Amino acid sequence: MSGLLIKVCGLTLESDLLFCQESGVDLTGFIFHPESPRFVSPDMVGSWKKKREIRVGVFVRHSPAEIIKIIDRAELDLVQLHGEQKPEDCMAVGKDRVIRAFWPERFNSLEDFQMELELFRDTCRYFLFDSGKSAGGHGRRITSPWIRGIDSPRPFFLAGGLGPDNAGKALNMGMAGIDLNSGVEKNPGRKDWKKIEQVINILRVKSKK
Repeated sequence: MSGLLIKVCGLTLESDLLFCQESGVDLTGFIFHPESPRFVSPDMVGSWKKKREIRVGVFVRHSPAEIIKIIDRAELDLVQLHGEQKPEDCMAVGKDRVIRAFWPERFNSLEDFQMELELFRDTCRYFLFDSGKSAGGHGRRITSPWIRGIDSPRPFFLAGGLGPDNAGKALNMGMAGIDLNSGVEKNPGRKDWKKIEQVINILRVKSKK
């Protein structure tokens, strides 16, 4: 797939995880924020068999010390910091295993957003750009008109309501990966296997052109 990574986030069922593993999804994501409708416990995730995929834990308010403890419990490879974490928090967790989330819609211009990204240039492995101004699972694309002009200092994932109807249209933005969640669900935390399969097929076709 020309190196494009596919991440399915917000998994709450072992059956959905197995489907993603069998479908060749690159990264599987689990949300450890108790207020999320897609919350799952670290111990539950740790009990599920991990295969070749990269396992990602999503954190909003946990401290770096708490996150480090959960990494082992849930057998995580990467952590996604989806809150107000500062560069020093990323470094405390370990820059090579951090995906830091950002919300372009918080900013009025590309220049302001680029300045924010530069603060985290040397503290993360990946960035993730999401819709809305906080949290996630908003079910819609990023609306900032300048989003395609981003020159990200780190490889980034694109999130925000991506599914079979729009994932292919986003491929010319230069992202390292695509993050699927609400756009491939039947309801929060319950994935729609057909939609995941459709997105994978769409991206495979697009990547060959």
